Amino acid sequence: MRRGELLGAALHPHALSQAFGRLVKKAKVPRIRLHDLRHTHATLLLKAGVPLEVVSERLGHSTPAFTMVVYQHVLPGKQRGAANTFVALLSPGPTFEVTVGER
Repeated sequence: MRRGELLGAALHPHALSQAFGRLVKKAKVPRIRLHDLRHTHATLLLKAGVPLEVVSERLGHSTPAFTMVVYQHVLPGKQRGAANTFVALLSPGPTFEVTVGER
C-alpha cells in the first residue's frame, strides 16, 4: 500500500503508539506513553473546572460515573468550594470560608 492510500484508513493502535514513541525520542523529551497523554488531558480539564460529563464524553467513557471513579483523586479540592457555596446560600449575613476537612 502506498502512502497516499493510507489517508483515512484505520490504524492499528500499536502502530500509532510506535509512531508516537518515535516522535518522543526524536523530540528528546522525557519518555511518556501515548496513554499517559490521555490521562494528562483529562486531569488538566477536570482541574480547570470543565464539567465531568464533558470530560467523560471526550474520553469516550460509557458514563460519567466511570470517569469519576478513575479521576476522583483529581477533584478533592472541589469539596471545599461546594461547602463554601452551601454556607453562603444559608447565611443571610457576612460569609466565611470553610477551611477544615478539605476533601
